[in-house]
Amino acid sequence: MSQANWLDKKACAISEGFPEKMVLLDCETTGSISTHCKIIEIGLLVIENGVLIDQWQSLCNPETTIPEKIQRLTGINKSMLENAPIFSQIAITLREYLKDRVLVAHNIRFDYGFLKNEFAREKIKFHEKTLCSVKFSRLLYPQFKSHSLTSIIKRFKFEIKNRHRAMDDAFVIYKFFLKSSELFESEEIAAICNTLQRTSSLPPLLAPKEIEKLPNGPGVYHFYGQLGELLYIGKSVHIRNRVMSHFTQDYQNPKGMRLNAKISSIDYTATPSDFGAQLLENERIKMLNPLYNRRLRKIKSLFSIRKSENHRGFTTLKIERIEANYADSGSGLFRSPRQAKKKLEELADIHHLCHQLCGLEATNNKPNNKKCFRSQLKRCHGACVGDECPKSYNQRVALALADYDIKVWPWKSAVLVRECDPSDQEHVSFHLIDKWCYLSKITDLQDLFEAGFQPKKTKALRAKRAKISSGGEYRRAEAFDLDTYFILSRFICDENKLSIHNLKLFPLTPI
Repeated sequence: MSQANWLDKKACAISEGFPEKMVLLDCETTGSISTHCKIIEIGLLVIENGVLIDQWQSLCNPETTIPEKIQRLTGINKSMLENAPIFSQIAITLREYLKDRVLVAHNIRFDYGFLKNEFAREKIKFHEKTLCSVKFSRLLYPQFKSHSLTSIIKRFKFEIKNRHRAMDDAFVIYKFFLKSSELFESEEIAAICNTLQRTSSLPPLLAPKEIEKLPNGPGVYHFYGQLGELLYIGKSVHIRNRVMSHFTQDYQNPKGMRLNAKISSIDYTATPSDFGAQLLENERIKMLNPLYNRRLRKIKSLFSIRKSENHRGFTTLKIERIEANYADSGSGLFRSPRQAKKKLEELADIHHLCHQLCGLEATNNKPNNKKCFRSQLKRCHGACVGDECPKSYNQRVALALADYDIKVWPWKSAVLVRECDPSDQEHVSFHLIDKWCYLSKITDLQDLFEAGFQPKKTKALRAKRAKISSGGEYRRAEAFDLDTYFILSRFICDENKLSIHNLKLFPLTPI
């Protein structure tokens, strides 16, 4: 059908293919971040059975300044809002309009995020079904590149007096739905609405097919932008559910909103279990440096809590920098002195350790030492001035650090970890590990021999190649990695965990 023919047919009601009860709305705000910015105007239209039955609008005093950019865009200035109600004064009325109706907006994630946060500030529960008119336009009119409200206005030659005012923009959505009702059968519209409501939380640039291809098992996933740039890497035991969880409550997280607004495609690598997923996620983040990942990035230095004994027999503690490939002594491994200090302060509070002996405050070496300030607060038992015997104090220090001692590698040489998918016995991976370092992924005995190791029992590893997902290779570790250490120590040092995660460990000997 040509564009000229689109304007011939008229509709007096919205198609029955749309939800029976809808609220078409628009919010004007002080900015784009729903957790910090506020609503300054709301306009809505109530639709039932395709008929416009009510409308409501209100300015809203945000009790904060309005940026000049927003004033120029909307025409709403400070003087217009001085006597306007604040959100708490309109919250109940607004909630009644929205109750049990499908919320429709152009980029619903934006408006819904602001409504959710405004209601949350008033301790009002708010959760309604949504429909995004941007996504509706993309699916119904795929031949057009732009689906902004401005493009729709130009495309259908809609008249609008006050663009970027809430009620006027809400009426554009109404006119757009009327026009679409003229051009398409109700079944076509219903099919699109049903699809969108099943995936209504998807980011605006992400097609539903990107979710449909994701597996229900473990692995690593990658978010990409429109230009192919890698935005984020994550892992999960259930990739599809984890990916969808990124899109459910991102209105509470400005970083999540910025990330989701850029996601255009998703890729993944399946692994036999969570063990392989964690290792692969860690390796890829360090190698590829995604824009939005903060955890698991490379670190150049590590810090540890070192123990020694002073001339009075008390255990003293000191935060020291250590070599990144050194992992066999000290207590705790930390990414920064600040992180180590925070943990040490926490342990000192719990176990009533002396800050002077912990290296957290200067030691007073003058004669007739007075008790430290923490002694006055009864948070130190007086070890700093000899009021406590070394044995009692040192026992508490040992107890405090017991869970933070760096584990000694419990095997004489390297080990091979077999990882198997319980639902697919052919999906197996073998991981070569030595002294908490991930060495390589092994596909057969020849790989193992070339790495310089052999199994103690020759039947431990079959010569048959394991079934490995493409792209699932790991780099050989160049040095000790803190995150790899944490992953390995959680999984392979406990027989119960090995069994639960369907892992089997084979000790090796050097060739």
